Amino acid sequence: MVELSRAEFEEAVADALDRIPPELARAMDNVVVLVEDDPPEGFEPDLLGLYEGTPLTERDGWWAAGALPDRITIFRRPTLAVARDRDEVVAEVGITVVHEIAHHFGIDDARLHELGWA
Repeated sequence: MVELSRAEFEEAVADALDRIPPELARAMDNVVVLVEDDPPEGFEPDLLGLYEGTPLTERDGWWAAGALPDRITIFRRPTLAVARDRDEVVAEVGITVVHEIAHHFGIDDARLHELGWA
């Protein structure tokens, strides 16, 4: 397993977010990106990321009334376990961030697979 501190991993996530095209970043609405060490209980232990919320394509006029932010969580330990070195961690974080943001925009796993992001 690659050794990366929590701060270094969070920096890799922040860098991946910085690489999102500005027009796409501006279109994101009411979403927060978090880092956790491990997936929540009940999820596969090798899960790299998780989107929780209401995709933009499913929101209606009443959605925003008291809605909490959508959550994108990137999991540190599973990501470190699948990578051979720091460069692979950075690459995997980038892919995972794009994958979870795509869910925010309503793109499902089947379509992400077709596009090469799953």
